[in-house]
Amino acid sequence: MEYIAYLHKDRKSDFGVSFPDFPGCVTAGKTLDEARRMAVEALSLHIKGMMEDGEAIPEASILDALANDPAMKGAVAFLVNVDVAEKAGRFNITARKSQMEEIDRRAKKEGMTRSAYMVASALTGAKANRPARAGRRGGPGSPPARMPPAVAVRVRYRS
Repeated sequence: MEYIAYLHKDRKSDFGVSFPDFPGCVTAGKTLDEARRMAVEALSLHIKGMMEDGEAIPEASILDALANDPAMKGAVAFLVNVDVAEKAGRFNITARKSQMEEIDRRAKKEGMTRSAYMVASALTGAKANRPARAGRRGGPGSPPARMPPAVAVRVRYRS
C-alpha cells in the first residue's frame, strides 16, 4: 500500500520524514536517498507495531485531501510503498508425535517458532528440510519428495 510522506529540510539538519496518516511516526536521513530508505523502514515497523497491538491500520490518504494540511507547509510530499500484512489465521495439522518433535527441533535450530518454520518451509518447497530418500540425490531438478502418508492436513480458518 502506498502512504504519503512529507519530506522536510531545515538549515543545519538532516532530511526529516513524517507521515500524515501515522502521527508520531517520524524518521530522518542525512541524504535524500537515506531519508527515503528510512521512511520505508520506519513506516513498516510502525505498522507492524500497530498490528501487534491490535490497532486498526488507516486507509491511505489521497494527496488532494492533504492539500491544505498545515504540516505540509515547506515540505515535499512523496509516496512510501509498504506491505501491509494481512491478519494471520490459524489452522491445525495432524502428524505423528515424532514428526512434530522433529519440526520443533528444526524450528529451534533456525531460531523460528513452529508456525513460522512450517509456513516458511511450505512456501519455499521445504527443499532444505526434506529427509534424504534412498536412491535419490535430492538435488536441484529432482522430483519433490512426497509427504509421508501418516501426515494429514486439516484446515480450519479462524479469524
